[in-house]
Amino acid sequence: MLVALIVAWIVFTILVKILKTTVSSAITIAAIVVLLQISYGITPQDIWNQIIHLPQTLSSQIHGRGK
Repeated sequence: MLVALIVAWIVFTILVKILKTTVSSAITIAAIVVLLQISYGITPQDIWNQIIHLPQTLSSQIHGRGK
C-alpha cells in the first residue's frame, strides 16, 4: 500500500511539472503571436501558413545551394 502511494505521488508530481511547462509554453507562444500582430500586423493565419510551407522552403534552400 505504501509503495503504491509513493508511486502515485511521483507520477502526480511529474504530471504537475508537465502541466506547468505546457501552460508556460502556451502563454509564451500566445504572447509572441500577440506581439507580432500588434507590432507588424502579422496574423496567426500568416504564421500558420509559414509553418505549413516550412518543409518546402527548407527543401528548396537545401537543393538550391547544391547547384
